[in-house]
Amino acid sequence: MARDSSATKARLLDAAFSEFATYGIAGARVDRIADAAQANKRLIYVYYGNKEQLFDAVLQRALETGSESVPFDVDDLPGYAGAVFDHLVERPSLMRLVLWKQLERPTPTDTEATSYQGKIAAVRQAQEAGRIDAGLDATDVLTLVMGLSQAWFSAVGGPAAGETGSTDWPPEQLVRHRAAVVESVRRITAPQANGETRTG
Repeated sequence: MARDSSATKARLLDAAFSEFATYGIAGARVDRIADAAQANKRLIYVYYGNKEQLFDAVLQRALETGSESVPFDVDDLPGYAGAVFDHLVERPSLMRLVLWKQLERPTPTDTEATSYQGKIAAVRQAQEAGRIDAGLDATDVLTLVMGLSQAWFSAVGGPAAGETGSTDWPPEQLVRHRAAVVESVRRITAPQANGETRTG
């Protein structure tokens, strides 16, 4: 019975992910999620409470999967940015989910806030140790790294804009975009050879 329950929950979360990524929180329909998961709609309320709480569960799982797939590496922020880019190439619907979340629920969750503050602290320590250029505040550095990693996926014509995702991009275009992201992050974060920091 427990195995069946876990399988049903997994199907519901998968179906809900697709539904929320396509329609957002307000536009998502519980009956469509249940139909896609081949589950009784009542189970959504049993397992997750309501549609908002189901979205929370979907978002939490997406964040955990992202953290596991792309561990934060403060000593290789260009490589980390490239890995985030790759993660989104493989999961273009994830960026659509993130965009809906920012639009409909811009306040960070506790998980998001804790993760972000931890990364900022790591960047600040690396700056103090001279491993990352200290010309920008650590918060700005992290925001720019994440923004550059995700930029192509929220751009007009990017994967998040369509249903077919990154397959719309020729391989050489993907390579070019990824290289631009990695190089941009390298330029922002690389310490100056003479020990000086960049200034405005």
